[in-house]
Amino acid sequence: MDLKVPIVITDELSEEVITSTGLLDLASGDISRVTYDDPDIADGPLPFESDDYEFTSGVLSHNGRDVEFRVDVNKVTGQYAVSASELLEIKVRAAQLFAGLSGAALLAGTGGAGGGAAAKEAPAPAAKKAPVGRRGGRTH
Repeated sequence: MDLKVPIVITDELSEEVITSTGLLDLASGDISRVTYDDPDIADGPLPFESDDYEFTSGVLSHNGRDVEFRVDVNKVTGQYAVSASELLEIKVRAAQLFAGLSGAALLAGTGGAGGGAAAKEAPAPAAKKAPVGRRGGRTH
């Protein structure tokens, strides 16, 4: 399932704010199709390459309501992304703000506004054990 939503990205420099748009993948947290509002940015150094770069944030908007979040920038590849914990927070806050769902209702899967009964805790899946006798670390 392809769940990409449009977002506004803001790169904060010490004396300038550079805005762009992109698509946030709600499954992975990757941000693609970043397009800067100022076309000259693509020709020069990117905002995060500047000496006075401070941080990047994103905004997901729907019907005049906004959810703001932190965006991580890989300065080597230029890839914008959202961490797994931040992505979960975005999903919960967006559901609460945009659909009127409470966190308890969202976790319970009731879909109703106002909360409802608390969800029963499901047992956590057993963690997989690494094979014994192999050398090396995790591969990516």
